[in-house]
Amino acid sequence: MSFEHGLQPSGVLTNQELMSTFKCAMAGGMRFSHRTNTLVLISDHTKSLYDDRWIGDVFHYTGMGKAGDQSLEYSQNKKLCQSSHTNVTVYLFEVFKQNHYVFLGEVYLSNNPYKEEQLGENKELRFVWVFPLRLKKKQDEILIPTEFFESREKIQEKEAKKMTQDELTKRVASASKKPGSRKVVTKAYERDIYVSEYAKRRANGVCQLCEEPAPFHTKKGDPYLETHHIEWLSKGGADTIENTVALCPNCHRKMHSLNSKKDVEKLRVIASKR
Repeated sequence: MSFEHGLQPSGVLTNQELMSTFKCAMAGGMRFSHRTNTLVLISDHTKSLYDDRWIGDVFHYTGMGKAGDQSLEYSQNKKLCQSSHTNVTVYLFEVFKQNHYVFLGEVYLSNNPYKEEQLGENKELRFVWVFPLRLKKKQDEILIPTEFFESREKIQEKEAKKMTQDELTKRVASASKKPGSRKVVTKAYERDIYVSEYAKRRANGVCQLCEEPAPFHTKKGDPYLETHHIEWLSKGGADTIENTVALCPNCHRKMHSLNSKKDVEKLRVIASKR
């Protein structure tokens, strides 16, 4: 009989709440509790050591052990490997943002564990055990907020930049040939199409930041420019012609990457002229 925890899929716990609910340790990616007879698996995507990923409806979870080859006889690896034949209940959480533990639900080992190469904490390749897991109950796919996903990518980008060329080469060589995938949920803003058209016509085929002609024309023959809100809608900006300009793709990306004060002021002046 499963431990009664009262959690719903996609619910978010702090580490303290997780520890209190499952009566488990406060650290580690595989936390077994004798008191609740549960094994809590945590896939922390804010840390780049393990290569956990969803492929279809199967979650490929890397076992325990940070350096050297992993063993199926070691600690919680053995407990997870034998979970199909014991009464231990296994639960899965994912972390995309520090101290935000997203509950996926109860899982089971859907196939035999398999070996693959991954980098250890000493930056050396080693064999790890990967456990294919499925959610026990049929449910809609958990939608992860875009900001959680982006937070994970930023952390991994910083880690990649710290790597030496040799470390990076090893990491790429050990990467899974089957990329993981998942659905994310984002907030979409209903933009006024007439404001967008007005801004493009005002630009007359020329990027309003670099002042170069549009890089190409669409199949209909229109110069390709993208509309940009000087004060971003996500930060409270208005969807008006005074806050909207037309930019080439390169400058549009520049504004979302740098958003320099000098460029913002230039675009404000341009947008104020009808």
